[in-house]
Amino acid sequence: MSGPESAPPLAAQLRARGLRLTSQRQRVLAAVAALEHGTPEEIHARLREEAGPGGAAPDTSTVYRTLELLERLGLVWHTHLGKGAPVYHAAQHPHLHVVCQSCGQISSADPALLDGAAERLAADLGFTVDVGHVALSGTCRACSEKENHP
Repeated sequence: MSGPESAPPLAAQLRARGLRLTSQRQRVLAAVAALEHGTPEEIHARLREEAGPGGAAPDTSTVYRTLELLERLGLVWHTHLGKGAPVYHAAQHPHLHVVCQSCGQISSADPALLDGAAERLAADLGFTVDVGHVALSGTCRACSEKENHP
């Protein structure tokens, strides 16, 4: 998985900080990309599944530490989608999240949809929105249609 054109490869970013590119770091980053919106527990489960019976999968604390490192490097972002653990997603494609309160569906939306609100927050409050961490809750189209047409 590669980042934006301007970002150095993962190995170079790690070396610049005196760190090595380990297979576990590569595997965690790949699991984040594959799951798109995965909790640390889901990422850990995917790594265990990929390792197979008797395979070497990192323990949960290693997954958490790796996610923290990858976030400090700007390769992943976390978002709190309500109650429970945060979800992690690749930082190469900034997006905001919309979460259905009824069915739990998570959808991604173009950050430009918040441009007007972000500009207003900046003008009125001096507040800068970090779109990579934004989650809006509401009701998805399918659940709204079910409610309106029982």
